[in-house]
Amino acid sequence: MSRNKDTGKQGEEIAIAHLLQNGFSIAEKNWRWKRKEADIIAIKGNTIHLVEVKTRNQLTSGLPEESITQTKMNHLIELAEAYWQLHPAFTAIQIDVIAIILHKGSLHELKVFEDVFF
Repeated sequence: MSRNKDTGKQGEEIAIAHLLQNGFSIAEKNWRWKRKEADIIAIKGNTIHLVEVKTRNQLTSGLPEESITQTKMNHLIELAEAYWQLHPAFTAIQIDVIAIILHKGSLHELKVFEDVFF
């Protein structure tokens, strides 16, 4: 597995632990629809949270959250709409971003951006 994939997988594991500690349940990991993928689908109350996880070992290419392009956001919106259509019993859906910075392989910083839409 490449170093970037290892970093991404570690970030997703950290994000899942954070979500579980904060009362979410995890419905899906790496959910795919039409060649697009959502990192995490989490549930809290009657709301679906489609969670995009961005992880960095170094900041030479910017903050993790800065790497979400408009194209990626459009994909996340499509995924959210598709997932909600498959699970209409939920009353709301939102897109969240968890940005993680690692230092020497350990968690250095974790930021949550809730209900992003741009």
